[in-house]
Amino acid sequence: MNNTQRVVLGLCLLIGTFYLFNAYIYNEKQGDDTQARTHSDATYIVDGERVTLVDGVAETEIDPGSASKVVTRYFGNEVAVDFNDDGGKDVVFIMTRTGGGSGTFYYVVAALDTEHGYIGSHALFLGDRIAPQNIQVHGDHTISVNYADRAPGESFAVQPSVGKTLKLMFDINIMQFGEVVDNFEGEADISVMKIDMKPWVWINAVKSSRTIIPKSPGVFGMTFTDTGTFSVTTDCNSVGGTYVATRNDLSLKDIVATEKYCEGSQEQEFLSLLQEVAGFHFTSRGEFILDLAGDVGSITFR
Repeated sequence: MNNTQRVVLGLCLLIGTFYLFNAYIYNEKQGDDTQARTHSDATYIVDGERVTLVDGVAETEIDPGSASKVVTRYFGNEVAVDFNDDGGKDVVFIMTRTGGGSGTFYYVVAALDTEHGYIGSHALFLGDRIAPQNIQVHGDHTISVNYADRAPGESFAVQPSVGKTLKLMFDINIMQFGEVVDNFEGEADISVMKIDMKPWVWINAVKSSRTIIPKSPGVFGMTFTDTGTFSVTTDCNSVGGTYVATRNDLSLKDIVATEKYCEGSQEQEFLSLLQEVAGFHFTSRGEFILDLAGDVGSITFR
């Protein structure tokens, strides 16, 4: 092979590589565009976990290697709304989650229509085994979710019959819904909320798709000081420690507790959750949320 032939062969290889590379880039971009072409194929944050729907369904193992699965599914009641006034076809709808128990948990989510495809929001929990009715869109970019629930203390064997309406506003900056409460005193202004602004009362916790609710409402609480210490009230012992908060990162340290034994106490379960805290944020519902490491869940206070 002479030098001229070598040059020609080298140019052919270069041109061929160029076209192959461009074809690869094109296919990759096409793949990105098709991953969330519809809201039933977008990714959402449900109970602190990233869930990607495929044709409206996602299945994840409850435990590694387990045959039991958590199934997240498109339910319906969808409405179109343009949250950011860009002419896009944003969507709000209800999804359900089942697995690991007898419950069917309902959530409301939003999907923004962008040039890169649909982007899913954080899911807002509505209730267990409720009866969704419809979603209404208001002119001020708020929505109302209407559904039937049970009266306090009623068994799940009873059909939901108590009508409820949850009015929500969507924040596209954090991709979350916040409850609109008429005549609210302003506590839910996220821009002024602080970790040490008041004693926080534990409402619930979610970890790996399991919801934990205090058996004694209003008993578990948490208070932070502006000097870097915190204290916890439980259904048994007194607990305290130190903390370091930087932006939305939070580290709880030196946790100590008195050593009284209380049969049936939820204290150890609650404290084990605190050991996993890695961050925090506030919601426009006036909630203080402790985020667990690894996006496996969260603890909600109000």
